Amino acid sequence: MTATASLVAPKRRPRDTGPVRRERNLGTYFIALLFIAVCVGPVLYIVLGGFRSNSQITASPAGLPSPWQVDNYLSVLSSGVFWQQLGNSVIAGVTTTVGVVVLGLMASFVIARYRFRGRDALYSLFAAGLMFPITVAITPLYLLVKDLGLTNSLAGVILPQIAFALPTTVIILVPFLRAIPDELEEAASIDGASRLGFFFRMVVPLSLPGVVTVGILAFIGSWNSYILPLFILNDASAYTLPLGVQAFSSQYSVDTARVLAFTSLSMIPALVFFAVFQKRIVGGLTGAVKG
Repeated sequence: MTATASLVAPKRRPRDTGPVRRERNLGTYFIALLFIAVCVGPVLYIVLGGFRSNSQITASPAGLPSPWQVDNYLSVLSSGVFWQQLGNSVIAGVTTTVGVVVLGLMASFVIARYRFRGRDALYSLFAAGLMFPITVAITPLYLLVKDLGLTNSLAGVILPQIAFALPTTVIILVPFLRAIPDELEEAASIDGASRLGFFFRMVVPLSLPGVVTVGILAFIGSWNSYILPLFILNDASAYTLPLGVQAFSSQYSVDTARVLAFTSLSMIPALVFFAVFQKRIVGGLTGAVKG
């Protein structure tokens, strides 16, 4: 009788949660748009402010350019100081990225693929490096760079940047390298490949998503670095763009529109670089978590 009743009984209709879901989606979209506006708003203000005159900014600080002024950007682009500081930032960023990728990949390969006493302690040491920002060690770091005779040079900025970027690099790359099957290494060894050959022929291509991720993070971190160049670089000819923005804003503090133009031109390369490779960063970090 129970079986018959269960067959005869009508099926329950699922609750209509359409309006509730739509309200939740609207709330989610509203919060997302709010965060986007908070992040993008200051950037748009700086970029548009460079197309305004000082009188426009004084009369209406939050207004749009009317008419649009291109002279501010042209004056900055025609300045040799801007291009010199841009070149310094590119040299520091590219060299830091190459150093971080090469050293981090080799260190991660040893930690991930070799079994030796103290391996876990070495990995924990790199993980502990994440807890010490460069601002904490800036004073002893400056004294060390001074003793090495690297003050007022890009090398004095590049080497510490590589050292402080290595913990993040190792933490991201080790899961990638551990996920490579041991059978693949054994097959390569049977085919006559040495450990070094296996590293270059198999490890590097398979860990390319993580390598791209750490390279992008290292480049952006170097491009936006301010505290370290502030302590190390004293000559204006060796300034990177973050220091150049500060010096330019101090020199032309009255010319607000020109300062905004210089600032926007300084940050646009990093924004474009990050926007182009943001999917690589997300994919690399996802692979590191899965590994």
